[in-house]
Amino acid sequence: MDLSCFKAYDLRGRVPDQLNPVLAEKIGRAYVEITGARKVIVGYDIRLSSPDIAEALSSGLMAAGADVFDIGLCGTEQVYFATSHYQMDGGIMVTASHNPKDHNGMKMVGPQSRPISSDNGLNDIRDRVLEPFADAPEQGRYEPLEVMSAYVDHLLGYIDAASLSPMTIVCNAGNGGAGLVIDELEQHLPFEFVKVHHQPDGHFPNGVPNPILSENRTATADAVIEQGAAMGIAWDGDYDRCFFFDENGRFIEGYYIVGLLADQFLRKTGGGKVIHDPRLTWNTIDLVRAAGGQAIESKTGHAFIKQRMRDEDAVYGGEMSAHHYFRDFAYCDSGMIPWLLVAERLCQSGQTLSSLIDARIDAYPASGEINRTIDNPPKVIAAIEAKYSVGAKSVSHVDGVSIEFDDWRFNLRMSNTEPVVRLNVESRANIPLMEEKTEELLAEMQRLNEEG
Repeated sequence: MDLSCFKAYDLRGRVPDQLNPVLAEKIGRAYVEITGARKVIVGYDIRLSSPDIAEALSSGLMAAGADVFDIGLCGTEQVYFATSHYQMDGGIMVTASHNPKDHNGMKMVGPQSRPISSDNGLNDIRDRVLEPFADAPEQGRYEPLEVMSAYVDHLLGYIDAASLSPMTIVCNAGNGGAGLVIDELEQHLPFEFVKVHHQPDGHFPNGVPNPILSENRTATADAVIEQGAAMGIAWDGDYDRCFFFDENGRFIEGYYIVGLLADQFLRKTGGGKVIHDPRLTWNTIDLVRAAGGQAIESKTGHAFIKQRMRDEDAVYGGEMSAHHYFRDFAYCDSGMIPWLLVAERLCQSGQTLSSLIDARIDAYPASGEINRTIDNPPKVIAAIEAKYSVGAKSVSHVDGVSIEFDDWRFNLRMSNTEPVVRLNVESRANIPLMEEKTEELLAEMQRLNEEG
């Protein structure tokens, strides 16, 4: 049996050769045997294969003796929400996020929506799938569960509705699931939503919903300009990531959104801890300190960030990859809470999104993440570290290598899944320096790669 769909954090693969209903049923059985779960939330995204895979998964869960609470078509964060809110033993979301339309996958959590990944059960589930199964003495039962209303109430709890004023917002669901939530939230908010690629459609008539790809940003940016909107928001298919465009249709790097959200959240809580990833840090650290909070660096990746947030009881965590985590959301990531907070900030401050962001870009200009294919990533990273650590202010290995000088810093790290090295560079209020050092590092990486 092909088990290549099992990855480090979740399952993803092509349908039907890497993931199909037969395998999904076995995964359901294995999940119960490995975790001991008795009450499990199941939800699925808009992909055409998702209902069949979710149904087979549910059959396996019930055959192994677990009760299935089916929340139907939803986003990944609704599985997180329902698992923790209803105090279930676990939850499984059938989704392949932003992968091609002929792919599918699963994201699994345990009690309190703690992630299940390769270091705490996912590999055990994979290995158990290969062994024979016997039915449980008592089959689990099936129950549909309506979670949208409780979920929407929870989302609205993050903002002060009385402080909101009318404005136009472009929202692009990319024919994923986000539009269903916008339609519900719309009834409670004074905003006018301009809806782009709004209807859920697993054929993905406008391309796979992945706003990281620059070609997928044009529709949102154009609509913002045409409609004179205050901002634009776009999501990936299972809407656990959201992306922002200012009133000029400019795409905003996720790094600056982390700082904005940290600041907005700490204003509400009057302090607290904020977790951030090591790729770009200075803007976040500066804003968190100014708002009376404490910034804490964590290795990149949702399993690491969520665990660190629990360890530190952090109020908010953010990655520049557009994942935003909230303590009151079971320390999980949400693609809906961030834009509500940004919209609230625009209403309360009377400022435009560009003016809020421009000041931060000027203070800490950044390269954004640049990927290069490298034959021998460890060797190249070691050589760069040896060269640049001379005279550096600090060298850190939280994730890859981060090397800091008085007026600029960079992070260089390997991809977990491909022979790619990822570079991020930032400076203190010096765009030419940031650009110069970025070019210098890229040239050095290329030279080292060609040397072999």
